[in-house]
Amino acid sequence: PQAPVLQMESTPQAPVLQMESAPQPPVLQMEGTLAAPAQSPEEKLAQEANLTPQEQKQVDDFSRQIDITNTTAVLNYGTGTQKKLADFSEKTLESVRTKDLGETGEMVSNLILQLKNFEVDDNEKGILGFFHKAQNKAAALQTRYAKVETNVTTITNELEKHQITLMKDATMLDKMYDMNLTYFKELTMYILAGKKRLAEIRATDLKEAQQKAQLSGLPQDAQAAKDLDDKCTRFEKKLYDLELTRNIALQTGPQIRLMQSSDTVM
Repeated sequence: PQAPVLQMESTPQAPVLQMESAPQPPVLQMEGTLAAPAQSPEEKLAQEANLTPQEQKQVDDFSRQIDITNTTAVLNYGTGTQKKLADFSEKTLESVRTKDLGETGEMVSNLILQLKNFEVDDNEKGILGFFHKAQNKAAALQTRYAKVETNVTTITNELEKHQITLMKDATMLDKMYDMNLTYFKELTMYILAGKKRLAEIRATDLKEAQQKAQLSGLPQDAQAAKDLDDKCTRFEKKLYDLELTRNIALQTGPQIRLMQSSDTVM
C-alpha cells in the first residue's frame, strides 16, 4: 500500500451567508409502494356509477352514434332521463311534505300518558274515608277504566293504521331508491358517451378544420372551423347540464334512505 502523502491544506474559504428558504414540511410515504395513477374524470364517473363491462361497452358503442352537428339531437340529448328524474324528485319531495311523523309520535305520547294517568285518587282519610273508599272504589275504577279504555282503543286503532302506512312507505322507498340509482347510472352513461365523443371530435375533426383554415386562408374554411368549435362548446354545455341533474340523483339517494330510516324507527 502507498504511504499516505501529507499536503498543505489551502486556506479555508470564508463562509458565505445565505437566506435559507422556509423548510418544507415533511411528507410521509410508505416505502416500497407505487403511487396509484391519478384517475381521469371519466374513470371516476364510471367508478361512481359502478358500470359493468357490458354497460361500458354500451357507452363506447353509443358514443360513436352521437352527431354534435345535429342541433335537435344535441338539444334532446339525455332529456328523457332528465325528465324522468325531475318527476321522480318531485314525487319524493311530495312524499316528504305529506308525511307527518310528528302526528304519529304525538299519538304514541298520548297513549303513554293515558296509561300513566290510570290511577284512582286516594286522598280521603279516616274511618269515613275508609267506608267511602270501600263503597266507591269499584265504581271509580270502572268509570276510570272505561274512559281510559276508550281513549287507548281509539289511539291504538289509529296507530295501527299509521303502522301499516309506514310499512308500505318503507317498501315503496326501497323501490324509489332503486329507481333513483337507475336514473343516476343512465345519466352517467350519457355523460361518459358524450365526453368521449366530444374529445374525439376536438382531437380529429376540429383540429383538421382549424389546420385547413390556417393553410388555405379562405374565409369559408375559417367559418367552418368556427362553426364546429361552437357546436362543440354547445354540446359541452349540454353535458354540464346533465352533470347538474346527475348531482340531484346523487343527493336524492341518501335522502330516501333517511326517510326510510325514520319510518322504520317510528
